[in-house]
Amino acid sequence: MRRIHRHGIHSLRAKLTAANVGLLALGIVVATAVSLMGMRHYLLDQVDAELTKMRDSLGSSQLTLRQIDSLSVLSVVSDRLVPQNTDTQNTDTQGTDTRPAPDSIFTAVDGRGTALAIFDVRPTESQRGLADAVSDPLALSTDADPHDVTVHGDTYRATATRLPDGTYILLATSTEALHQGIAKALKLDLAVGTLLLALLACLTLFSVRQRMRPLEDMVETSSAIAEGDLTRRVPSSHHPTQEVEQLRLALNSMLHQVETAYRTREHSAAQLRRFVADASHELRTPLSAIRGYLQLYDQGMLVEQEERRRAWDRMNGEVDRMGRLVDELLTLARLDQRPELRLRGVDVSRLVRDSAQDLRAQQPGRPVTVEAEGAVLVRADESGLRQVLGNLVANVRTHTSAEVPVRLGVERGDGVVRLSVADKGPGLGPEDAARVFDRFFRAGGGAGSGLGLAIVQGVVRAHGGEVSVRTAPGEGLAVTVTLPARPKACV
Repeated sequence: MRRIHRHGIHSLRAKLTAANVGLLALGIVVATAVSLMGMRHYLLDQVDAELTKMRDSLGSSQLTLRQIDSLSVLSVVSDRLVPQNTDTQNTDTQGTDTRPAPDSIFTAVDGRGTALAIFDVRPTESQRGLADAVSDPLALSTDADPHDVTVHGDTYRATATRLPDGTYILLATSTEALHQGIAKALKLDLAVGTLLLALLACLTLFSVRQRMRPLEDMVETSSAIAEGDLTRRVPSSHHPTQEVEQLRLALNSMLHQVETAYRTREHSAAQLRRFVADASHELRTPLSAIRGYLQLYDQGMLVEQEERRRAWDRMNGEVDRMGRLVDELLTLARLDQRPELRLRGVDVSRLVRDSAQDLRAQQPGRPVTVEAEGAVLVRADESGLRQVLGNLVANVRTHTSAEVPVRLGVERGDGVVRLSVADKGPGLGPEDAARVFDRFFRAGGGAGSGLGLAIVQGVVRAHGGEVSVRTAPGEGLAVTVTLPARPKACV
């Protein structure tokens, strides 16, 4: 069942979306500002170029205001300078301007900046406004670039030229259309930018949602594991990114190790509880027997000499049994601590032959076959290997009858040495074979302490080797010890 995740403004999804939208908004603002400034600069350059051309043309003519005012040059000046100055016509003698603000203004002023009549026509409101806006005609005429002026609330680019008679001609072109065009372009850019931001926000939300799905799966998996489901793993997404896929694989590997460690700990805890219970039971049996005989002796119930001798022998036997059990437990405890082995060259064939001779001495009627010709050397702890062979032979002697054949062998191959002890006894079933190395396990409740094969496994693992069994009901039991020729001792 998929959990419902609530995503607030502080979620990673919201922060990524906000970051993308913010970056795009910043980019749109910067691009718009640069483009509008560039357009304004380009258009103003065109206006300035036109004004400068008109100013230079008028200045190079070397005409005075009187000559310009004469009919002989009216056609020349009007063709060059006055085609757009429509406010000089259709005005009354009082100078009342009833038309909208003109695109271009042409006027003459004296040194004090007072507007003068041209063509016997009194200055219009626009011309007087231009004269008032230019406070210093001399400075304007000496400056190579036109200036911004405001005439009756409208913006103009203005320049001036000085005539030979000391009169100044002011030339101005309106920039209202330019600013209106820039304002419209700004509005259009803002509208398109807003649309792009909204589209980017939607696409980012959708994309981040898809990309964040693996992280949500990781959260769900972690929550399920925290609730006890250690088998959960993070599933693979359909279109994973490299980083997220690496994180998924690393997390799954970590979860596998956590599950393995948890299972191992549970298994170890269960084994420890069973070990303590079995050890307590094994130690309680001889202690109970010794306590019982001591109580009989204390109560004076052992009257006969034969009874006291038998009781004494029984107590000695239980003490020996308890001593062997304690020794085996100490051996296992030392193996669990991974002791440092005393490695040296050991002839395994000689150890096998010695074990076979011991078995023949203890059970002369048992058929014993030895396959250990020549010397097979291995670097190992000799006392440990003798204990391995002794426990394997003791296991055969304890759990099989004296007439069952036994084969002991050793061979070298593929960089390892294989030591085997096989008998033709009753064998074990699959369930017993799976627990044959468990501590205190005795198949069918037979004799022995149940620690022999556990000690064999501990010693062999300390040498870096392995132990395996091959058995089946009625086919006997074969134990194979595989040792590396040059073991790396576990310390």
